[in-house]
Amino acid sequence: MPEIIGFLTSSGILVILAIALLSSAIKIVQEYERGVIFRLGRFVGVKGPGLFFIIPIIDRMVKVDLRVVTLDVPSQEAITRDNVTVKVNAVAYFRVIDPAKAVIEVENYRRATSQIAQTTLRNVIGQSELDEILAHREKINAELRRIIDEATEPWGVRVEIVEIKDVELPPGMQRAMARQAEAEREKRAKIIHAEGEYQAAKTLAEAAKLISQTPAALQLRYLQTLTEIAVEQNSTIVFPVPLELIEVFFKSND
Repeated sequence: MPEIIGFLTSSGILVILAIALLSSAIKIVQEYERGVIFRLGRFVGVKGPGLFFIIPIIDRMVKVDLRVVTLDVPSQEAITRDNVTVKVNAVAYFRVIDPAKAVIEVENYRRATSQIAQTTLRNVIGQSELDEILAHREKINAELRRIIDEATEPWGVRVEIVEIKDVELPPGMQRAMARQAEAEREKRAKIIHAEGEYQAAKTLAEAAKLISQTPAALQLRYLQTLTEIAVEQNSTIVFPVPLELIEVFFKSND
């Protein structure tokens, strides 16, 4: 009897071990994942998606996600080329295109990409002027994406997009920019006013030249003015007397 119990116990243990080995040999990875296989510590290939088998104990699998990762680049304080201190934060979108390199070439590709993004953001901001950062963000974003992508390419990581989210300026610089904008608006207003005066003077000069050629036109203009201002019943009209009438009286007295 003890022999039978011992045999059953040993058989149960063997069955459990067999099930455990079989379950460890079966691997399933999702459509957006890949499995990097190492056999006795050596890289043998990339498998997936779907169901596949590995050799238990001998093989080891590392899953790598191929979906686009959204990386928030923390706010970085830097001094621009024109000596203005700013705080800039950004967002980067990247994905793994080579799972083997992402596992073999770098310890943690997400952390490494985050660190290189922060360093690159400080360097690019330091090489740019404040006006360029505020007015030409697309150029700055393209430069950031190019530099970060070149650094992460050996890791099998491709940077898709880099966007600067916010630029924080010191309060003193904000007040200076507000004064500059106000002065710019006043300058434009004065220029527009001067252009209006110039055009009005030019038009009046042309009108005076035309009226001088036809003296009767001045009388017609007087009559038209009287017609326009005589609409109100209580209006006081000051009528300019033509010089020709006064000259007639002077000649009669002489």
